[in-house]
Amino acid sequence: MTEERKNLIEVRNLKKYFEVGRGQVLKAVDGVSFSIKEGETLGLVGESGCGKSTTGRTIVRLYDATDGEVIFDGMNVHSLNRQELKRYTRKAQMIFQDPYASLNPRMTVTDIIGEGIDIHGLYKGKERQKRIYELLELVGLSREHANRFPHEFSGGQRQRIGVARALAIEPKFIVCDEPISALDVSIQAQVVNLLQDLQEEFGLTYLFIAHDLSMVKHISDRIAVMYLGVL
Repeated sequence: MTEERKNLIEVRNLKKYFEVGRGQVLKAVDGVSFSIKEGETLGLVGESGCGKSTTGRTIVRLYDATDGEVIFDGMNVHSLNRQELKRYTRKAQMIFQDPYASLNPRMTVTDIIGEGIDIHGLYKGKERQKRIYELLELVGLSREHANRFPHEFSGGQRQRIGVARALAIEPKFIVCDEPISALDVSIQAQVVNLLQDLQEEFGLTYLFIAHDLSMVKHISDRIAVMYLGVL
C-alpha cells in the first residue's frame, strides 16, 4: 500500500484586495482555498487578470494577505515574525514569468544564483562557487556561463538561470508563475521537462500557474481553474 502523502501547503479562504483609488477595491483573490500534497504539482489556470499570479505571490509572501491563511508545514505563513519568515523563504521559492525582467541586468550569473546562498549563509568561498557550478549544470547550462550577464543569454537560457536561482537554497516548494509563457514554443517543452526532472530528483512540490491548458495537463497531478478571483 502506498503511503498517504501529507499536505505541504493549505490555502484557506485566501483574500488579496488592492485599493485602486477613490475608495474602490480590486478583489484580485477573493476567498480561495486549496491544498497541495508533498511532491505534487497543482496546476492553476485561468485567463489573464483572474488572480492566478497574485495567489502565487501571496502564498510566498511577496504580498501580504488581506484575509485568510496559508499553512505551510503546519505554520501560518502570514503570521510569521522576521526570523521565521526568513526560514520560510528558504523553503518556498518562485520562478517568474519574464526571465529578463526578473534577473538583475547588472549582476553576473554567479551573483544572481549566489544571492540566496549568501542571504541564508549556506556556502562560502570555494564551496559557494562549486555549488553555483553544480546548479548551472543541473539546469542544462555550463560553468562557462557563470561570469556572463543576463543580456548575453536567450530567453530559454535566462529562464534556466531563474530555475537555478530558485533551487540554490534547496526549497521544498516552488511557485512557477507562468514560467514558459514568454518563451518560444520549441523551448517551452524543454523547460517543463527540466522542471519535471528536478521535481523527481529533489521531491519538489509545485504550484504551476499558466494559461496554456495542454502544458498544464502535461505537468500537473490536479488542476484548479480560477475566474475573477475565485476557484
